[in-house]
Order: sequence, then structure tokens, then C-alpha cells
Amino acid sequence: MDKTRIAITGLGIFCAAGKDLASFTDALLHGRCGIGPVDLFDVSPFPSHIGAQVRDYSPLDYFDRADARRLSRTDQFAAVAAAEALGMSGAREHYDPFTVGICVGAGASGMIHGEAWLRDRLAGGKGRPGDLRCILPDRTTTALAERFGLWGYQGSITTACSSSATAIGWGADLIATGQLDACLCGGSDTLSILTYAGFNSLRVVDPEPCSPFSLGRQGISLGEGAAFVVLEREETARSRGARIYGRVLGYALAGEAHHMTAPEPSGSEAARVMRAALDNAGVSAGEIGWVNAHGTGTPLNDVVESKAMKLVFGADVQHVPLVSTKGMTGHCLGAAGSIEIVATVTALGAGIIPRTLNFRGSDPECDLDYCHDGPRESSATVALSNSFAFGGNVTSVVIGR
Repeated sequence: MDKTRIAITGLGIFCAAGKDLASFTDALLHGRCGIGPVDLFDVSPFPSHIGAQVRDYSPLDYFDRADARRLSRTDQFAAVAAAEALGMSGAREHYDPFTVGICVGAGASGMIHGEAWLRDRLAGGKGRPGDLRCILPDRTTTALAERFGLWGYQGSITTACSSSATAIGWGADLIATGQLDACLCGGSDTLSILTYAGFNSLRVVDPEPCSPFSLGRQGISLGEGAAFVVLEREETARSRGARIYGRVLGYALAGEAHHMTAPEPSGSEAARVMRAALDNAGVSAGEIGWVNAHGTGTPLNDVVESKAMKLVFGADVQHVPLVSTKGMTGHCLGAAGSIEIVATVTALGAGIIPRTLNFRGSDPECDLDYCHDGPRESSATVALSNSFAFGGNVTSVVIGR
């Protein structure tokens, strides 16, 4: 039986590198870094003072006063990106709303609002009860369903930094099995004191903009943002005249269960998931033009992902660039996977391989082609996007043009 082809008919993004698809695409084409000083809260106690914060953001530019107060920063970013994706697609207007679902990958959710509630209570105030609702992982999902009238399945995925990549894979499954006609899939996550302090405590944050796969890299740059795609069966999308921006060809995931924060050191488990994703997509390793790496910039993760690449691509590995876009967007935790999948779809469509920013020199343990000198022109039609998260949550998604 032929595999159901899953089309991407809408894309939306809101992050430090671009507040819509057009500005994000421009940043991707020109290799523009979105990392800079953080002033969303006091970062003076921490070793790092930078991140990929969305600058010059006013909720009232996008929402009325009631929604600006009711929705968390995370929900607001999600609503802006989702509106762009749904508007491009037109799927919401075409299908019965009971057959249009939503899958959202969540990380810290609206934690920054829970922190505001706690500060108010500790200062003797009453705290705003609505701020506590913002910290639940399903809040963004329900907020989007209410806002856009999506009455089908609602799924909230929490697999740490692979959450939104997993949500896109799960949404593709729901369509392929006939449970939905269309699905809004992606993720949203925003900076908070808790996550900023936590990653600094783990000593995995670089005080300079992150430099994936470079000599002397010290870790991640935290970021925030949201990205969404709209998925449909390709046959149906074509019949209604929808534009197809790319395809989810297949995906795979696993919980390697090696360590809470460290990947399995040989790369064998990551390689197993990458191969499984290729098998699920029905494509060979030789058809992959480039890989959008998890590429956090931590000393260990970048080496392990490079080892996994060698296990998957063998002698041809030097012909398959391993690119990290986190030097542009920062590491957006629960939203990282969907932001990188939108970047992958956009780059494939534009015929480029993005640049890995902030190169500091060659690391002998990272000896592949990381496209530090890009962006490059490319005729690739298939790419792989990796999301390798804490707790061994590993997801790889195969994207076609």
C-alpha cells in the first residue's frame, strides 16, 4: 500500500531572528544572528547575560487589552505564529472544524507568569490566579484551539527540547491514519528566570553567542519563540488548490534512557533514530542533501551528533553538511524542533543550505562539513532535522521539498 504523503500547506514563525516568515527567511538567507543582551528579567546573577530574546515586543501590537492580559507570553507568541501558518494554508476554512486538530510541543510554557505570581505573593500581594494557569503544559494548546476554532484532536507533547518536532511527527500520523483532515503542529516557549537559572547552573550556557561545532564552544544560548506548520494529505491539498511548501516524509523517535542530561556517547542511539526516520520516509541516506542538526553548541552534544552522522552516512558523510541554526535563533527549548523544521522547509524551498554562525575555529573532534562559510546554493530536495533532548528524547524528521 502506498504511503500517505503529508503536505505542509502553511508556515508561521515568531522568534528573535524574525517576527514572521518573510523576516525569518531573510535572516536565514543572510545568516543574521538573533542573540543579544537579555533584559526581560534581571540576569546579573548569572554567568551569561545574553540570549535570543524577542526584542521590541508589545502585546498590544498583536492583541486587544483583554487577550494581552489573559494570554501568557508563550501563548501570545504561539498565536502570532499559528495565525500566519493558518492564514497561508486556508485549511481551517476548507474543512469541518471537527476534523482539524492541533499538536503543540511545550517546554517551560508560561513559566515567567508563574514567577510573577510568586513574586507578588512573597511581597504580600494576592497574586493573579490566572497567571498560574499559564504554567500548565497544555495551556498553549487549548488557547490556540479556542482562538482559532480548532475542534478536532488536541495534543500536548512534552519531550523536553524535542517536543515540537515530536508534535509535528504525531500530527502527520493523525492525518496519515485518517483521524484528521488537517493539523496545526508546532511549539512555543519563552524565556523565564527558572530556565535561565537552571541552564546556567548546569554550566551549559556560553557567555558569548553559541558557536555550534566550533573550537572553544562552551554551550547553548537560550532563546524564545514559536513556529507552526499546517499539515494535510497531499492529494486533498492539491485538489483544493492549496500551495505546498514542503512535505513531512517520515519521522522516528526514541527514549535512549542513557542519562538525564548527557547523550549516549558513541552516537549509536541517535544514529538508530536517524536511520529509522529514513526508513519511515522511504528514502535512502544518499538522498539526504543536508542535516539540520540539534547542534546546541555544548562540547559533548556536538561531538556525539557528529559521531552519529558518521554511523548513518559512512564514507559519504563529508558530502552531507551538518548545519546548526541555533546560532541564529538560540535554543528555544520546547519550540526548537518546530523552528528548525520551518527553517529546513524554508531553506529547501529557497535552494540553500543555511550557515552555521559564530565560527571560532576548527575542533578536531568535530571534523565534518558544518557549513561555517555558508549559506550555500543547493539543489537538495530532502533534508533531515534532528532534535536530541535531555532525558534521551530523540526525534528525527525527514523533510522533502
